[in-house]
Amino acid sequence: MNEELLKEIAAQLRQPHGEMGNEMGDRMNQSNALMNRFAMKNLNAVPGDAVLEIGMGNGFFVNEILKNNHTIVYTGCDFSEAMVTRAIQLNETLINQGQATFKLASANDLPFDAESFDKVFTVNTIYFWDNPTSVLNEVKRVMKPTAQLLIALRPRSVMEQYPFTRFGFTMYSADELTALLLANGLSVMHILEENEPDQEMAGEVIKSSSMIVCAQKNH
Repeated sequence: MNEELLKEIAAQLRQPHGEMGNEMGDRMNQSNALMNRFAMKNLNAVPGDAVLEIGMGNGFFVNEILKNNHTIVYTGCDFSEAMVTRAIQLNETLINQGQATFKLASANDLPFDAESFDKVFTVNTIYFWDNPTSVLNEVKRVMKPTAQLLIALRPRSVMEQYPFTRFGFTMYSADELTALLLANGLSVMHILEENEPDQEMAGEVIKSSSMIVCAQKNH
């Protein structure tokens, strides 16, 4: 792949937009399906929870959280207008039932009251947090005192294998992410890793895995 194409892929992964945006959203659903389900399984949302997802993309996986419990209320926010529009289309029934809401918003300026959510999670977005401290301050603000934060990502050892990640991605190992959270007033509860099937890109085989880091606010 030439450099311009790699830059375009990187830009679309950060913020899907234009004609390619919806196509990229669908591709992300396929390539990240295992990771999304791994995250939602370990979110452990319980009846009555208010759940916030930061960077939900087109909202394809929202029903995975809500299908077995109609008292969980989900809010998704994304700074891609294309993704928010598509998420509203895909989840019209859940919206009409009052179970889901979608907002156009940046992670470092969340349009929610303090202590609004029991669970906050994000899948494959942390690479794009230009100012992680600003984002984490906002996340802590909207978390209830006993709320859980779950961050799902591909670890540095996996991400470095992708040719496009040298354009605007910040990568983390488990130790690096733990240090970031600790430095910003969050205590890591546990870290889980799961191997995924090998992927192929530009003729190269990529050994893939996903990682979940769960944390709480320090008190």
